[in-house]
Amino acid sequence: MSEGKIDPRLLKPYRPSEWETEIYRRWEAGDFFSPRGDGPVFSIVLPPPNVTGQLHLGHAAMLAIEDILVRYRRMRGARTLWLPGTDHAAIATQAKVEKELQKSEGKTKHDLGREEFLRRVSAFARESHDTIIGQIKKMGCSLDWSREAYTLDETRSRAVKMAFQEMREAGLIYRGERLVNWDPRLQTTISDDEIVYREEKTKFYYLKYGPFVIGTARPETKFGDKYVVMHPADERYREYESGQKIELEWINGPIVATVIKDESVDREFGTGVMTITPCHDAHDFELAQKHHLDREPVIDLRGKLLPLAGEFAGLHIKKVRLLIVEKLRAKGLIEKIDENYVHNLALSERSEEVIEPQVMKQWFVAVNQKFPAKTDKIDGIKKGQEITLKELLQQVVRSGQIKIIPERFAKTYFNWVDNLRDWCVSRQIWFGHPVPATLTNGEPDPDTLDTWFSSGLWTFSTLLDPKEEAPTLAEWLAKSPDRIYHPTSVLETGYDILFFWVARMILMTGFLLGEIPFPTVYLHGLVRDQQNRKLSKSLGNAGDPLVMIAKYGADAVRMSLVVGTAPGNDSKIWPDKIKAYQHFANKVWNISRFILEHPAADSPAGEPAAEDGELLVEFKKLASEVTADLESYRFYLAAEKLYHYIWHRFADEILEAAKKRPPTPLLAQIWREALKLLHPFMPFVTEAVWSLGFARDKSLGFANQDTPLITEIWPPLS
Repeated sequence: MSEGKIDPRLLKPYRPSEWETEIYRRWEAGDFFSPRGDGPVFSIVLPPPNVTGQLHLGHAAMLAIEDILVRYRRMRGARTLWLPGTDHAAIATQAKVEKELQKSEGKTKHDLGREEFLRRVSAFARESHDTIIGQIKKMGCSLDWSREAYTLDETRSRAVKMAFQEMREAGLIYRGERLVNWDPRLQTTISDDEIVYREEKTKFYYLKYGPFVIGTARPETKFGDKYVVMHPADERYREYESGQKIELEWINGPIVATVIKDESVDREFGTGVMTITPCHDAHDFELAQKHHLDREPVIDLRGKLLPLAGEFAGLHIKKVRLLIVEKLRAKGLIEKIDENYVHNLALSERSEEVIEPQVMKQWFVAVNQKFPAKTDKIDGIKKGQEITLKELLQQVVRSGQIKIIPERFAKTYFNWVDNLRDWCVSRQIWFGHPVPATLTNGEPDPDTLDTWFSSGLWTFSTLLDPKEEAPTLAEWLAKSPDRIYHPTSVLETGYDILFFWVARMILMTGFLLGEIPFPTVYLHGLVRDQQNRKLSKSLGNAGDPLVMIAKYGADAVRMSLVVGTAPGNDSKIWPDKIKAYQHFANKVWNISRFILEHPAADSPAGEPAAEDGELLVEFKKLASEVTADLESYRFYLAAEKLYHYIWHRFADEILEAAKKRPPTPLLAQIWREALKLLHPFMPFVTEAVWSLGFARDKSLGFANQDTPLITEIWPPLS
């Protein structure tokens, strides 16, 4: 075979660190990440990372999948926009700064004062932002950085205020008393997403409550229990009537209890009868509302017992349980104790404090309040039709207007939506969007809004033109040049925030714009370590993508996070898996060198051989399958097919056969197209070898910004 003259850089081993930074710099310099052409619009938003530190390999999986999708659509000729941004993550960010302040200076936020504390939080957020953006770029993500947004910047702040006022005027936001998740340490309400559950083995107490036996794992909450509830069809208690009064001896003396019959009681749990604590349990609160029952708090906002607890008032609930149990025992009110009761304990993710449900006056989004639909853009709903936010959330998925991938998560979605209660959106922290309202005394509300309120606007607030003004968000968006990118084409995110973020975006966009935020939701799973543990900084297994990239290259990290990972399934990552795809990147480099070293001869001997036609048919079949997989969001299958074709078919068989006969132009032609197929998955090594000999004009090389692989058209399928 004749020897070709090739770029000397190809003669050296492929070292990602020598190429990746420069290639990304040239992509940015060439403005290749911004929308181009007049093809069909494809848009996607980056789920905004929290500015609380840095990303781990779990986030890297999300970035890899989204960049594959974006690069593929760009090469298919779409006018593609991938919009970047970060989330101020109010509670998470403030909690981090508070913890560090206490650790380093022994101070609280109150010692600094609001202004100085917020200055420090903002400085921490900026530093975290810079770290995160650096990580995203190292992953090779082709985001349009000219449009970067922040959930707490000026434009998004304007959007939040307008959204709040529009929803309030429609009766969808109100201030009232309801049960909320309360963090006694952070001294704020928190969202369901900021709660983690830990399995706990504890004791379960069966207590004598007059003629009944009730069960509880928390006897310290039972002081105010004066209602005993049972199922109306429970034959064991048919002699009792709803509303019946019963005198009995209780913790601090005699009380009069009232019988309540309700079908929500689980007859199979415990003795089938229970007392309720309306101020500290969600189910009990709903029962109290339904039957118009009195409610009196037992625990204060610091986790201490109130005067209702008598001699135990002022004691913290963590320290008082045994004392109360001893009193119950002395009064003969303990029937028995189960020593092996296991339940899930609700903890605040940020403070690790036990959540204490509290009835408080807060701002809520009313999910069952009717409002007139603004447009005809929601399938099955006409403009002006009265509908609730809950019905809207149900309708867009039930009608198929929004498709969830994998489909099994639609059942989970409906289970959550069907049981949705009013959403508490106020927080008692300093960092975040101030609640844009005044209290009854005319003073500004000191609370801030739930982070999910601002991130719920993300698909369209990121497209608003800051130079424009309008009376409503829909009209403001209509004035923006980027209006063409909404609804976005797909939302890609983790299944663990299906409800907390995805559903809220559907809710907010459905009301404010009268349309859906996206037609497709692709859910990826969690990334775990080799022992199947969730990636966690506390476990020391989270993995910094920058460390892995420095060692193995970004392409290897990307492939290792995609191959073998079906939609919605958790995956495992470990160093040897990443290393295997480092070897694959080297294989791509070596194949490219071989082909360029052995160019097709300019003679009859270099004409296509008979078997070349079969090779071309085989490659086009591969290209069609990879395309179909990408269209159907089967990224893992597309990656696996490319890996096996390039390594085991092309390198091991086709190239070996080519060594035995004069080369033909087809070999380089197929490889050139294979590089295009592989580019969305491994953008750096493919761009590097492309620049060293496979661009249309080989003499121009990578220095010419008109011929990089990122701008090439996807291989033809026929």
